[in-house]
Amino acid sequence: MKYIVMLADGMADYPVEKLGGKTPMMAAYKPNMDKFALKATVGTVKTVPDSMKPGSDVANLSAMGYDPTTCYTGRSPLEAMSIGIDMSDTDIAFRCNLVTLSEDEPYDEKTMVDYSSQEITTPEAKEIIDTLNKELKDDEIEFYCGISYRHCMIWHNGPKGLGLTPPHDISDRKITQYVPKNKKIYDLMKKSVEILKNHPVNIERKKKGLNPASAIWLWGEGTRPAIPNFKQKFGLNGTAISAVDLIKGIGITAGLDVINVEGATGNINTNFANKGKAALSALLEGKDYVYIHVEAPDECGHRGEAENKIKSIELIDRDIVGPVTKGLENAGEDYTILIMPDHPTPIVTKTHARDAVPFLIYRSNKPVEGVKGFDENSAKTTGLYVENGPALSKLFLGK
Repeated sequence: MKYIVMLADGMADYPVEKLGGKTPMMAAYKPNMDKFALKATVGTVKTVPDSMKPGSDVANLSAMGYDPTTCYTGRSPLEAMSIGIDMSDTDIAFRCNLVTLSEDEPYDEKTMVDYSSQEITTPEAKEIIDTLNKELKDDEIEFYCGISYRHCMIWHNGPKGLGLTPPHDISDRKITQYVPKNKKIYDLMKKSVEILKNHPVNIERKKKGLNPASAIWLWGEGTRPAIPNFKQKFGLNGTAISAVDLIKGIGITAGLDVINVEGATGNINTNFANKGKAALSALLEGKDYVYIHVEAPDECGHRGEAENKIKSIELIDRDIVGPVTKGLENAGEDYTILIMPDHPTPIVTKTHARDAVPFLIYRSNKPVEGVKGFDENSAKTTGLYVENGPALSKLFLGK
């Protein structure tokens, strides 16, 4: 038996007025998911404990079968693992976004224009991170380049529990009430504005009509991760496929093989087909389990792009779900597929929500009576509610 998790980040949503009261899942043409729903176990699952924030870190750990209340130490340490940072026990890692703030106001009165600097390219970002290290690095602070706008800062012997706010939670808002109370973090973020104001990368981006990376925004702090080994816990030899450092870091920490897919970007322009091909190859070459993570629906939700969110769902269905399952069937392999988002990222709010999310579990050798179509509403009609990720994992793996 082969086990596939198709994790469409942020896919769940609320009804959208311009979609006639439908959600993007309802509006999307997704024949493979809908076909499976007819013969699958369908319900809703609570991926985010009430005591924790609805981040992709917590929710993906949950979707992978881990209890985040016992193994979560922060978001950024997981990304640090993917980047290759060897954290000591006293290091604190921070996610470092390259963001676009409004230009004219004093720092505390600026607005969060763009949490991603309009998806700045990694080569451009590396130049900026190099500059930040030149200007701000000291015995305590060091910056590391990740992918696009997602980077990492390490504070050696730094403090815990700073309560920092993710920038995607404050899109189009003044940063006044969200700036850090910790003086060192505040000073680093404020100094970055002057350092990056006339940076050559930003000058060129402005000439092209693109948002500049006008500041850093630090958040998601945490200590060295402590995730149990996946194979020891579940008895499966697995692989993780994702474009983003967060999921790669979870995979690395859990002992999963991590596949870097050519053309994987973490946005709507990612190479969906290559992700599907990589997953199928891993399964046919001996892996028991593959965790396929696609960031695009989440990014579209954060940007309030309903049509692109629909498109991303359709491409996941067409280029990943269909080819992977058909490829296994052609090879005579039995499989079980779990399709779900980690959390909702509603178009109307542009940020994460903690609502229970829809899921379906289809077993190729044991179809059951399911529902017509796969979406938020159809999942609720079954009355099946799973209280957390580990419980869903047991249902998925038949344990």
